[in-house]
Amino acid sequence: MTMRPTAFAALAALATLCNPAAAQEKLDRVEVTGTAIKRLASETALPVQVISRQDIVKAGVTTAAELMANISAASNSLTDGVSMMNAGYKDQAGFNSANLRGLGTSSTLVLLNGRRMANFASPGDDSGVDLNSIPLAAVQRVEVLLDGASALYGSDAIGGVINFITRKDYRGLDLDISAMRTQEGGAGKRTASVGGGFGDLARDRFNVMAVVDVQRTDALNTAQRKFIDELKVPERLPHLLSSAGFPANIRLTRSQRNFLEDADFKVAGHTISSRTINLAAPTCSPPHTLYLPDGIGGVDGCTFDYMRDVELYPDSRKSSFLGRAVFQLSAGHQMFIEQSLTDSRTRYTGTSNRIDADIPVSFVPSIAATGLDEDLTVRTRLIDAGPRKSQVLSKGARTLIGLQGSLADWDYDAAINHSTDRIRERDVAGYYLYDKMMDAFYSGLINPFGPQKAAGLDYLRNNQLDVETRTARGVMDVVDLRAQRSLGQLAGGELGLALGAEWRQEKVESAASALLLSDNILGDTTPGDAQSTNHRRKVWALYGEVNAPLSKQLELQFAVRHDRYQDVGSSTNPKLGVRFQPTKALLLRASAGTGFRAPSLNDLYRPVKTGETQVLPDPVCMRENDNDLATCADFWTTRTYANAKLKPERSRQFSIGMVLEPLPGWSASVDYWSILKRDVISTIGDDIILRNEAKYASLVHRLNMNEGLQGCDYDPEDSTICFIELRKDNRGRHNVNGLDLSLELKSLRTSIGAFGAKLIGTLALKSERQTGFGDDFVSNLGKFVNDGVVQRWRHRLTFDWSQGPWNATLSNTYLSSYTDQNSAIDNNAGTVVAPNRVKAYSLWDLSAAWEANKQFTVRAGIKNLANTAPPFSNQAYFFLSGYDPSYTDPRGRSVYASIRYSLH
Repeated sequence: MTMRPTAFAALAALATLCNPAAAQEKLDRVEVTGTAIKRLASETALPVQVISRQDIVKAGVTTAAELMANISAASNSLTDGVSMMNAGYKDQAGFNSANLRGLGTSSTLVLLNGRRMANFASPGDDSGVDLNSIPLAAVQRVEVLLDGASALYGSDAIGGVINFITRKDYRGLDLDISAMRTQEGGAGKRTASVGGGFGDLARDRFNVMAVVDVQRTDALNTAQRKFIDELKVPERLPHLLSSAGFPANIRLTRSQRNFLEDADFKVAGHTISSRTINLAAPTCSPPHTLYLPDGIGGVDGCTFDYMRDVELYPDSRKSSFLGRAVFQLSAGHQMFIEQSLTDSRTRYTGTSNRIDADIPVSFVPSIAATGLDEDLTVRTRLIDAGPRKSQVLSKGARTLIGLQGSLADWDYDAAINHSTDRIRERDVAGYYLYDKMMDAFYSGLINPFGPQKAAGLDYLRNNQLDVETRTARGVMDVVDLRAQRSLGQLAGGELGLALGAEWRQEKVESAASALLLSDNILGDTTPGDAQSTNHRRKVWALYGEVNAPLSKQLELQFAVRHDRYQDVGSSTNPKLGVRFQPTKALLLRASAGTGFRAPSLNDLYRPVKTGETQVLPDPVCMRENDNDLATCADFWTTRTYANAKLKPERSRQFSIGMVLEPLPGWSASVDYWSILKRDVISTIGDDIILRNEAKYASLVHRLNMNEGLQGCDYDPEDSTICFIELRKDNRGRHNVNGLDLSLELKSLRTSIGAFGAKLIGTLALKSERQTGFGDDFVSNLGKFVNDGVVQRWRHRLTFDWSQGPWNATLSNTYLSSYTDQNSAIDNNAGTVVAPNRVKAYSLWDLSAAWEANKQFTVRAGIKNLANTAPPFSNQAYFFLSGYDPSYTDPRGRSVYASIRYSLH
């Protein structure tokens, strides 16, 4: 999409929110309509990218999350693909977020019309606005402030600010209908929106407008994409699959394996040599359960390929409403009311349920015949029950009532803002009451080793749960006042002063159902991350800014903000900006400031979350077993804890850049930016803990420690890991810097039409983090570390053409290659996965439109022209294996068409 810098200094922003006549006059002085880069005279010290409504339409995106995927400065955002993984762990399923500079969702401030919204309600590791709560159909433009920590909006915006600005003073009627279909099926989308408004502020003294948008997206199953087969996950990453398949694997103790070896017990025609065996090997039961000697099932067992049993993209239904009314109370005063409502229902499909249980050896006659007289542990999958399905209902609401206008020599803007986010989660299919299922299992009604009888199938079909399991609610109430005035005339223009104050209250509530807390749902056994919580806090802020045009060439901006958090403390953060334009063709700009992000209520108080590591070796086990990875590498349980004693994160950032316009229609800009965040709130990676046993031994809890911990049955002879403790804490620094670049050619007119081109790119030069105070920095620049990667180069490139009623846009989104995670371990073969370099990811899109007349427009397009598949990755962090779902799009080539009818 085309982007352009625009003035986004706090003073200009305040001015545009004042009475319409004065605001429009000031707006015209700092913005140029259309999609071209503004005149250099309107540039300020702060680098900003602006995405217009036309840019959004040309890109063929219909949600805010899809739009953010095209921002070159964003990295490691939460997407629907990542939520597929989260749904399996019940941790913030359904959350879509923005993440500027890769500093974390919590460090990116998302606004609607310059004001805050309630954060995503479900407790988890991230805190931020859910992009599903943004009514994109009502958005007129998006401004992305790429300079961190804003005096006007909040010093917690360490990574930057994304401001979605909706239509205002809207008259007429717009109707949009679109449909998209993928080439290989699945993930189809239908959308419809209607917007209308009436009333002329100047003539009628009021304006009322509303936009309603409805979307439906189909699920995408792995069986619908041939690239899943081409990734060859069973061959390349067999150790990342599952040991619970159908027919069941039997997991032997070491003594049981030794006994059966001595008894010459055979599987697949040879004496067993592994602790995992399957009586159906080597046939197993493809395509779900495979014989993979190098897989997690080993040479004597079977491996379950869950990539055959999940979805890549969720089924979703989304609707939104935005209404706005403005009333001219008198010549200098207006009242405005905004109401936004969003409703999102997303259904996630995971693997079929599993049973891990101890059974009498008599259940397996061939083993009982050897004389072994001990219970056996079986791991089986309820394939005949179908996959597990979970549903997330997310409802967002925001009511804003305010006054704006002029009083004496001041332009003011005051508002009361009430914003909520509500989440309701359900287990809708594939889940069972644990106690009832185990009764059926031990009675023989459910067969773990062969086809189910009719009675067993009836039980699986008729006893699935459809129950609500979790609820959460987030509330944000804000009262704010902003005002600005001129203090006099300087050589370069008016000396401007802006002042503001803000009070807000944040509340978070979450609860689990009684059934979930009873731990009696098979397949949903993580009540620890869903216990009831109810916390709130108050925040006060004061801020001011001075804009001083010392001459026609030199302008200074100074801002300061003071924040006081009820539970954390206070902080004062200044910001200085300089704009120098020695010639009409050259603009130099720079800014510097500090930031402050208080820990979120989830960071401070969220309940314990239970999870699981990737396959990692236990160093204690390695010492006890002659460094045998096949014995000592496994998935280990983790427990993540909040920390009520967390300190705020603090930052220092600066930027320096220039804008060139050597010829009319040609422009370029480059900005160097640097952000250093200290006292970073994070957990230590589980892989780092186990690699540094001496330093972090206190975080690894073992069965032989007798610590009295719930779920850790003391056994002085067993050093097995019970769980790894992941605790939120302030841990060192996060250092990032890089270059933002922009090149544009606009309106090059020829005999065959007008041409334009735009490149927006981000070159990351550094992205590194300490895992603890005094530790060495670990870089994730061009390298997947722990939970993600920051690519060295990302860009969005567009080519535009227009002639008469026709126009077309060809665009490219590009992300550079990087070194893969390369840390996963085959826990049967005892080897580390082969190193891999993830290929660059490049997608081309094409769209064209025909404007039949002023009222009727038809647009059609092809997304992912080359049908480029996500590149192979051996990352082990996300549940989906074989590729990285955090930045790739599994939908493949798709075509779409839209019809727009406008009456103005």
